[in-house]
Amino acid sequence: MPLVVVDVMLKPEISDPQGQAVLGALTRLGHQGVRAVRQGKRFELEVSGPVDESAIHEIADTLLANPVIEDFIVHIHER
Repeated sequence: MPLVVVDVMLKPEISDPQGQAVLGALTRLGHQGVRAVRQGKRFELEVSGPVDESAIHEIADTLLANPVIEDFIVHIHER
């Protein structure tokens, strides 16, 4: 059964307040080497049968990500 992973991230030009909060916490904890943090979402879809990549991209573009402010990458893992 194939596993499809969709990683969704804010577009680079969109401010990421959660990433900035994590970066601030890392700095306070003494981790000075981290320059930037971006936070995203990961979706795992178990698919029965062969993967229809165009259908997966449609799902990601219409339901999992907001294409105005987010980009997504699809990874297909055969098991």
